[in-house]
Amino acid sequence: MHCVTIEQRLARLRHRMTDDGVDLLVLGPGTYVEWLLGFHPYPDERLSLLLVGRQQAMFVMPALNAADTQARSDLPLATWTDAQGPAYALQTALAATCTLNAPLCVGLDEAMRTDFALTVLDRVPGANVVMARDVAGAVRMVKDEEEYRLLKENAAIADRAMLHAMATIRPGMTEAEVAEGINSAFAAEGARTKFAIVAAGQNGALPHHHTGAALLSPGDAIVIDIGARRDGYCSDITRMAVLDHKPQGYADIHAIVEAAVQAALNAARPGVTASSVDRAAREVIEHAGYGPYFVHRTGHGLGMEGHEGPFITETSETILEAGMVFSIEPGIYLPGRFGIRLEEIVFLRENGPEILSCLPRTPSVIATVNPSITQNY
Repeated sequence: MHCVTIEQRLARLRHRMTDDGVDLLVLGPGTYVEWLLGFHPYPDERLSLLLVGRQQAMFVMPALNAADTQARSDLPLATWTDAQGPAYALQTALAATCTLNAPLCVGLDEAMRTDFALTVLDRVPGANVVMARDVAGAVRMVKDEEEYRLLKENAAIADRAMLHAMATIRPGMTEAEVAEGINSAFAAEGARTKFAIVAAGQNGALPHHHTGAALLSPGDAIVIDIGARRDGYCSDITRMAVLDHKPQGYADIHAIVEAAVQAALNAARPGVTASSVDRAAREVIEHAGYGPYFVHRTGHGLGMEGHEGPFITETSETILEAGMVFSIEPGIYLPGRFGIRLEEIVFLRENGPEILSCLPRTPSVIATVNPSITQNY
């Protein structure tokens, strides 16, 4: 961590805990710990936790993983062996990080194993339980400049993977073959694919279509939604391709979705609610008569997770702040015909959103007579 130290992130987290009245955060091996300490403890079925109190933090750690953790962190460990079991180590860590004889508010990592959570709750009966996303997640929503750099690098990798897809699409290929090419493009740059949705023709009307054996044919509109992860941070982008010619009505629908993107970009400013950004995009599509065909939220946060806060929904009252990173991705999905989704990831600055991708949102029209000619990209 170059811009923000571990101590600074712990301080920010504890400040939030104090403001929210949270006495203890219980985090499993995952992105909360990775964000806080810069590494990801080995996850398995053995009880492994990071307990963060307002003054002290401590690991509960299987002994076989202790040396690796000690090489990466200065935080104390309460270790246990398979022969001993975790009960004493957990009790030791709880005593070190919170006051067990007082009413507690405990923040639980919503992504950790259920048996881990229940084991902790058995030791703090009567605790008021909140989710870590409302505490640590709220702090993570505001990115620093080092996180911006990593997200920008990942966006550039995704741009190149998208360009590779556009350059290699041919009639007769399957959706899965296009996705395999995207996976290879990501892998060549050291990124691990998280998803590669390729949805041709009427499959594009399914927002989370399962990429499969469908053949690409002239006249298909193709939704390509891809994302990967490198150096701990994610990418996510959606663009449209058209084989040979646009299907009937495509241009009008694309223009509506593009207008919705622009409306949301114009609405996204520090100090406004997330719901107001969703409303800006949704009103464009509703006024055009396609409201029932925009079937999901306008966006989601992006960072170490592909989906994290803030969520750009009709009901979210989250106040947007400079440093937040989120998608703007309205869509219109016409069953039996095609779907169109256009997605940008933005880093919110004081004067508005900075788009991380460098690719245009115009559709890539891929000629089938001379496939070397691809318009717009």
